[in-house]
Amino acid sequence: MRSFYGLIAILSLAALSAFSQTKPAASPPIPHLQRQGTATQLIVDGKPFLMLAGELRNSNSTSPDYLKPIWARMVAMHVNTVLSAVQWELIEPQEGKFDFSLVDNQIRGAQSYNLRLILLWFGSWKNGVSSYVPSWVKTNQTRFPRVQDKTGKGSEILTTLSAANRDADARAFAALMKHIKEVDTHRTVVMMQVENEVGLGGDTRDRTEAANKAFAGPVPKELLDYMGSHKDTLYPMFRKAWEAAGSKTSGTWEEVFGANEYTDELFMGWNYASYVGRVAAAGKAEYPLPMFVNDACSMPSPGRPIPRGGGRPQPEVGNIWKVAAPAIDIRGPDLYTPNLPVWVNWYQESFVPENPMFIPETDGNTGTYHVFYVMGQYDGMGFSPFAIDEYSLARPGQKALVPADLPLARSYGVLAQLAPVILENQGKGKMAGVVAGAGEAAQKIPLGNYVLEVSYPGGRRPAGAAAAAPAPPPVSAGVSLEATELSERSGALFINMGPDEYLVAGSGALQVRFSPNTPGDPIVGILSIEEGAYAGGRWVPGRRLNGDENGGGTSLRLGGDSSRNGLIQRIKLYRYR
Repeated sequence: MRSFYGLIAILSLAALSAFSQTKPAASPPIPHLQRQGTATQLIVDGKPFLMLAGELRNSNSTSPDYLKPIWARMVAMHVNTVLSAVQWELIEPQEGKFDFSLVDNQIRGAQSYNLRLILLWFGSWKNGVSSYVPSWVKTNQTRFPRVQDKTGKGSEILTTLSAANRDADARAFAALMKHIKEVDTHRTVVMMQVENEVGLGGDTRDRTEAANKAFAGPVPKELLDYMGSHKDTLYPMFRKAWEAAGSKTSGTWEEVFGANEYTDELFMGWNYASYVGRVAAAGKAEYPLPMFVNDACSMPSPGRPIPRGGGRPQPEVGNIWKVAAPAIDIRGPDLYTPNLPVWVNWYQESFVPENPMFIPETDGNTGTYHVFYVMGQYDGMGFSPFAIDEYSLARPGQKALVPADLPLARSYGVLAQLAPVILENQGKGKMAGVVAGAGEAAQKIPLGNYVLEVSYPGGRRPAGAAAAAPAPPPVSAGVSLEATELSERSGALFINMGPDEYLVAGSGALQVRFSPNTPGDPIVGILSIEEGAYAGGRWVPGRRLNGDENGGGTSLRLGGDSSRNGLIQRIKLYRYR
């Protein structure tokens, strides 16, 4: 009997073991946003994730064969997140009948290369125009009305003042999110962009009959209530317009904000935000991934940002977007401009702390150094140059470039090494970023116990700038700088690792001098400079640069082999008198 019961026990254990081996593994947690200090981080697989991203050319996701070779190029460039479009007309060619084969192809492709995916919903608007809506929407203007101008002429833009437009879009987006939840058990898709660069062009506001009626009607009570309870945090331009009109707590749009073009913009901001917010909420009800909108900023940029109007999700209507579209987690600026820091500062001064810094579109040439600024100065969640899949392709009369040799790939390679250190220090006031150019005054950056005085070495071309041609510029993506202009700009990231220690990484040539930021001996000396890299989260030192490279014990110089070969510098300081 003892042997019999022993046999039963053995068979039971074997059955349990077989069950445990065949039981499917639980899916990782759904990607979500989480605060760390003053920063917001994207959490993927239960851990903070730094998006070294790139957006594909808009139509390239419509062909599985065209997409196949792209994934390997992304890996070679140290990209870990790909932004790729989903077009409404292709997933719902007939109303209520969905085809998600192209979506599945993108998810499978990204997953096979261990890449993460952000899907861009090209629903009612792409670049503000309704070019990707299904034919059954385009050809039925009675049911799906368009924006009209003052003369009654229509346009290729669906009006926001139509429940039919909004609800059709929301149903399709909800179906998409439900499908992603069902098929993406590995959590390859980490965020969603809802619409693309919304905002009205060509007129200050919509002039349809429904729009005119709403404009002459009352400002929504929820907006007025928010304004009354958040006076101190309203965007200055927004608050000033309200106060100039008498700080009314009820009335039409012109009665509350005045008869001017800015009021038209506020009106359109409310309607775009309400529409997009409803679409996002419908999708989140099916699968609550983080969701964002992207903002088409002015390009080329002037010395100071100039709002473009039309209800775009820019700071001057940011309060309205916050109230009308609570399902939107991030408003990200698309920045094709050499003075990106000016725009980023404007955005963050207006939206902090509720708006994480994510650049969903930018230029890959200037991005080579801008990415260090975004990650260091504003705890950037991610950075995504546009048309990144075309950067290494052959141009007329030229050979194709090796993806890993592109300047942007070298910058991403450094940041991939540093990602664990960056994520650990986000939101703790221990990082800074800088962009400097030839002929510009030195910048003084307080960080930890020292002030870092950062300057571009006068008249010098950054070592390595001519070692590889810059990435081919996106053909229609805004400003692209020539190689001569790129050679006169550099960027760097600084991480304060201890009372007297910093990590420094960047692109191009910079010189850094140090002065005290706390009481004590007045002179700062360099104890050591190590060149090295991170492997598996562990610092691996290379050369000791305590000779000619440390400016006689007075400065750190970024550039040369360190900049060209994607190395990092670790500097230790001391004080004396």
